[in-house]
Amino acid sequence: MTVSPAVWTVTVIVIIGLLAFDYFFHVRTAHTPTLRESAIWSAAYVGAAVLFGIVVWWLGGSAMGTEYFAGYITEKALSVDNLFVFLIIMTSFRVPRADQQKVLLFGVTFAIVARTGFIFLGATLINRFAWAFYLFGIILLMTAGNMLRPEGEDSHSADNIMIRIARKLFKTSPDYDGDKLFTVIDGKRVMTPMLLVMAAIGGTDLLFAIDSIPAIFGLTQNVFIVFTATTFSLLGLRQLFFLIEGLLDRLIYLSYGLSAILAFIGVKLILHALHENNVLFINDGEPVPVIEVSTAVSLVVIVGVLTVTVLASLLSPAGKAQTAVTNARRGAIRYLDLSYEEDQQLREEAYEALCEDERVIRALPEKYRARIREGETELIELLNRAHVIHADRVARREAGLPYRM
Repeated sequence: MTVSPAVWTVTVIVIIGLLAFDYFFHVRTAHTPTLRESAIWSAAYVGAAVLFGIVVWWLGGSAMGTEYFAGYITEKALSVDNLFVFLIIMTSFRVPRADQQKVLLFGVTFAIVARTGFIFLGATLINRFAWAFYLFGIILLMTAGNMLRPEGEDSHSADNIMIRIARKLFKTSPDYDGDKLFTVIDGKRVMTPMLLVMAAIGGTDLLFAIDSIPAIFGLTQNVFIVFTATTFSLLGLRQLFFLIEGLLDRLIYLSYGLSAILAFIGVKLILHALHENNVLFINDGEPVPVIEVSTAVSLVVIVGVLTVTVLASLLSPAGKAQTAVTNARRGAIRYLDLSYEEDQQLREEAYEALCEDERVIRALPEKYRARIREGETELIELLNRAHVIHADRVARREAGLPYRM
């Protein structure tokens, strides 16, 4: 189905309108969104994406509709994996929680712009060079293999090339000045860490596009479907982050599920390339008779793999243990670092959340608690420091004394 320029124009205007609504009504004033707010707006954006898919199905037919939903679900799953890296970056830069919304929305906007460029580049390659399908398939297979390698928080460095360039070109202040990108120190205009973290998010987005765009081209070559499915999967990512932040570390098998999906799509791309082959050194430049996987089958496989992956992660004792440890460490750092969170009420809430994580750890089976005692000495020291400082704060508050700085 050929999409008219009028439909393209209306779609782009709607997307720009949704982004503008987020900028002017949600993140203009820094605040920490409540769970209810995040849930409502996450549901609204998912609902908008589903509604758009229904319209595509109605106007474009079942094939086009199936391609849209397969692409949307795949890109949404990849974006959830991206959120984990965003969380690591913002923790590394100690972004105050109230300002994290603006950072995430910048990341979403940059991702939409960057991936749009990749989409049109990919479409040009596919239209002019049949071997591009082989290239995309190999990229996905390599990405799938890389996802199987064990990694921790240290494997996702916030110090990427964009950060190194920014540090060399500009003077940077050591502390945040609200959500400002620049501030004045000793009469000189300098860059704040807020701009650095946005650069880190932007650089990471470029890396994510390398595997996400080939993945969706493996499901459909309709540029309109690729663009809308990718964009709608990114819209609402900010709200989704605050909704599932506590579950991100619990999804311990997500990388395996995504690896299986990317490998499946990579094989599908290579089979399609063989079917359309005109590369001279393969079968003398003639098409190879191979089985092609339909989009409907792809949709079933993608949904099935994600369902099994998420359920296995959420029901796994190992996932629960990892979540408690990671959340406790992050909560202790947030509580102990005054420059990270100056709002005293939020610090108390952070301490209560930290105590809850400790209760979860104490309720774990003995083998997991033993592993924590033996392998998480740094975490135990952080927790002990948090309790000592909290006891001091309570004593000074009851005595009417100012908090220690």
